This record gives sequence, C-alpha cells and structure tokens, in this order.
Amino acid sequence: MVSRPPTFCPDCGTRLESTTFDDRERMRCSTCEAIVWHNPVPCAGVAVVDRSGPEPAVLCVERGVPPGVGEWTIPGGHVEIGEEPPEAAARELAEETDIVVDTDDLEILAASAMPPREGKHVVTVHYVADRADAEGVPAAGSDATDARFWTPSEFDASSETFRPVHEDRFREAAQFE
Repeated sequence: MVSRPPTFCPDCGTRLESTTFDDRERMRCSTCEAIVWHNPVPCAGVAVVDRSGPEPAVLCVERGVPPGVGEWTIPGGHVEIGEEPPEAAARELAEETDIVVDTDDLEILAASAMPPREGKHVVTVHYVADRADAEGVPAAGSDATDARFWTPSEFDASSETFRPVHEDRFREAAQFE
C-alpha cells in the first residue's frame, strides 16, 4: 500500500504494470503477482469556533509550507502511527496554533476527500470544538504563517483564499451548534 501512485513494487523493485482488478485499474507486480494498493492518507483537523461575538468566528491557519502556501485552512494534518483521529486533530491544532483542546470536547463535523495533489489522496476527519473549551492564544506554529479567528463575513470581505474543501468546513463549523 502506498500514498502516491506506485511505479515500482515496494517488495522486489520490479516496475509495475497496469491491470484490471475488481473492475478498477490497479498496479500489479509481474514478479510477485501482488497488487500494490494506492490508498489515501488519513488526516484529522479541528475547527475551533468562538461564539462570543455577534457572528461565530472560526480559527484558521494560513499555510506557510507546500502544498497550498498562502491558502487558509482549518488546522489539521496527518494521523500518525498509533494515534487516534481525535488525538491527531488536537495535536495538529496545538502544533499549528498554540490552542489546546481536550479530545473529549471534540465533535465530528464531517469527513471529506481532498482533490489529489501530485497523486496524493487525503481523507480528513474534521472535528469542531467550542472556543470556551479551548486554552491558549492563537499563534502561528510549525507550518503556518498566521493563525486567527475569521467570521464568514470578514473572510468574504477579504482577498484571501481557502484551500479546497476547507472553505466548506469553515462555513459548516460557523453554523455548527
């Protein structure tokens, strides 16, 4: 199983060939006769919503590293080995924003598949948490250049852009109760 389109067998190094298996095009090793599965990478993120103002505001980060430098996203990232999705979401939130939330305060918002970039497919479990349940002051962390709360109105009035799929989650989180 690989996260990017496979070219060579991960076991023996033979160049893979295309074959039809289970009515789908797959890559197969002619030496091992094994199918090399191309599967999405699991990710998790959390939208922290501040409902203290006249319009709900959602914590977002501006990406500082590829892919999507300069695009705004809901804080999140890859689920690591041995980590549950809520743990990954809370860890990524802390790494990217300095905001800490207990996994017990996370509610599932949605799950989505990102459009592939350079052959890498990602499936993300999106969580939502209330700002009242979170601790810390937003600050850009590891791979972010900015971290701040946006209301939908503020974002619409700006010239900023969201990374694909994240705008939908941003707007859903602002309305989540």
